[in-house]
Amino acid sequence: MNSDTLLQTKSPVTYTLDCQSVPASLPTLDFKLPAELEASQPPEARGLGRDEVRLMVSTLNDDRIVDSDFRRLPDFLRAGDLLVVNTSGTLKAALPATRGDGEPFTLHLSTRLPDGRWLVEVRKPDRGTSKQYLQAATCETYRLPGGGRVTLEAPHPGSFGAILAGHSRLWIASLDLPLPWLSYLERYGAPIRYKYVDQAWPAAYYQTVYATEPGSAEMPSAGRAFTPEIVTQLVARGVQVAPLILHTGVASLEGHEPPYEEFYRVPDSTARLVNLAHVNGGRVVAVGTTVVRALETVTGEDGVTRGGEGWTRLVITPARGLRAVNAMLTGLHEPKATHLAMLEALAGRQHLEVTYAQALRERYLWHEFGDLHLILP
Repeated sequence: MNSDTLLQTKSPVTYTLDCQSVPASLPTLDFKLPAELEASQPPEARGLGRDEVRLMVSTLNDDRIVDSDFRRLPDFLRAGDLLVVNTSGTLKAALPATRGDGEPFTLHLSTRLPDGRWLVEVRKPDRGTSKQYLQAATCETYRLPGGGRVTLEAPHPGSFGAILAGHSRLWIASLDLPLPWLSYLERYGAPIRYKYVDQAWPAAYYQTVYATEPGSAEMPSAGRAFTPEIVTQLVARGVQVAPLILHTGVASLEGHEPPYEEFYRVPDSTARLVNLAHVNGGRVVAVGTTVVRALETVTGEDGVTRGGEGWTRLVITPARGLRAVNAMLTGLHEPKATHLAMLEALAGRQHLEVTYAQALRERYLWHEFGDLHLILP
């Protein structure tokens, strides 16, 4: 297939969640992703430093593309720019589970709810990893390591699978654990991984260097390539770095459904820096889709960003547009992924077509251990 032949669309479908109409499928880029471009190992296992992944830099005003590497990131930013990073740490959120009849499963913990229950995903083992299992049922209980138990209480009301196929991907579940949940996951859990990752890797490979608070089911991977040295270089050049929290749930949405509700916290200090960057003509560079979602949640129609915390259901589309973010560092997203709708809100469809064609031609690598794309105004 010619890598320039990228674009197909799907008709949007909607479902209702708490009286809100949310697109269940967005018309986003469709293209063929060769299996060999799916990064199956962290760069360290390929003989590289974590900051030696490739970096594609594109500018919106002229569709210019530069093929570079991440260690040169400081060369593409300037004094007055603001990098906003998600300091949520990655949990060991995958657990072995056994159903009452003895059949083995894998449990993915997605999101811890305010009442102490969890959103979870039940998966079947599949050639070293796992695959979706959509036949789980209400009130089923699964045994967990060390005497733990999980009971499925109800399908998640926004689950794409529950609405369209009579099955649910995510469940509201109660956990009965012999230890505090974080200690339990540290002892018995493992990082979530999918079939394109060919073997298990230590949890350190799934952690950004600036993580401060554990809570994400999957790594906010756009920030993985940062090292203390890169951050130091950026600060020395006058680029500011500001933190926020968004605890991401299961982000590999295999039905290409919109992201689920996620907890965020944007400090007042970060909001002030975002507003100041705009006033002074700096670029607000979101490191990953999670940062975009959090910042846009707390930015009003007046363009002013305000600190806050809570649960966001915001789905960013080209029709909605962006108010706080005007640049982005991101990984490369799968065909039809709803994250591409967010990128289109920033870059436009034509620019995405051009850059993704370049990524395919130049054999950039996809997914959390892959290469990165810096989109500048």
